[in-house]
Amino acid sequence: MAITDLIPWNRNRALATGRQDVVDPLNMLRHDIDRVFGDFLTDSRWPDRTMNMLDRQMGSFMPEIDVKETDKEFRVTADLPGMDEKDLEVTFVDGALSIKGEKREEHEEEKGDVYHAERRYGAFERMIPLSSDIDLNKAKATFKKGVLKVTLPKTENARSNRKTIPVEG
Repeated sequence: MAITDLIPWNRNRALATGRQDVVDPLNMLRHDIDRVFGDFLTDSRWPDRTMNMLDRQMGSFMPEIDVKETDKEFRVTADLPGMDEKDLEVTFVDGALSIKGEKREEHEEEKGDVYHAERRYGAFERMIPLSSDIDLNKAKATFKKGVLKVTLPKTENARSNRKTIPVEG
């Protein structure tokens, strides 16, 4: 034991320092509130996306897209509920598939003296980089029941350039 440990004001300072290590309840409350609002505003299905539920309420829209590659073709599927094929533009430019569209929703209701109207608009564009060895003359897109399906056949050259590389352990 050191002589300085016997001085009363040093003991109180040591106790005060020890108390600072205890979690501050106000900081805990602030952290919990931040977490609650973060959870509320983030779409829990897609935590890596920057869009949150607030963006969606403000009119932003980003369709969910699946890309599948086979030996013969690329298949791209996009979920576009509430849209029509006239609202879509599908192009292939510089080795990337571009899907553009604009979603519009309008709802009007009139009951007696009360008139209620809601409108939402949101434009989007998704760029999907693919290999440029695609036979664009045979590419096709179909839209049915809110689902866009794009089929992009590979050229004969792209099919023959495939080689399996053995993995060594």
